[in-house]
Amino acid sequence: MYSPVDVNLSAGYTIGMKTAISLPDDVFKEAERFAHRSRKTRSQLYAEAIAEYLARHAPDDVTERMNRVCDRIGTDQSAFVAAAARRILSRESW
Repeated sequence: MYSPVDVNLSAGYTIGMKTAISLPDDVFKEAERFAHRSRKTRSQLYAEAIAEYLARHAPDDVTERMNRVCDRIGTDQSAFVAAAARRILSRESW
C-alpha cells in the first residue's frame, strides 16, 4: 500500500503519478529487503525496475533511435571505422 512517507523528495523525485498494484507476498517482501539494503525508497525501487523492464522489452525503440542518429549523421564511414565497429560488435553477446 502506498504511504506518503515513501516519497523521497531529497533524492530528486517529484510527486508524480500514484498507483496501487498487487504483488505476491514473497515478491513484496524481497523488494522491501532490497530497497532497504540499497537505501532506496519503495517508489524509487519500483520506478527503476519498471524503467529497466521497459528498456529491455522495447528493443525496437533502441533500434529506431539508432537509425535516427545514423540518418542524421550519415552512414559514410571509412574502412577503419567499419572494421573497428565489426570487431567491437563481434565481442558482444547478442
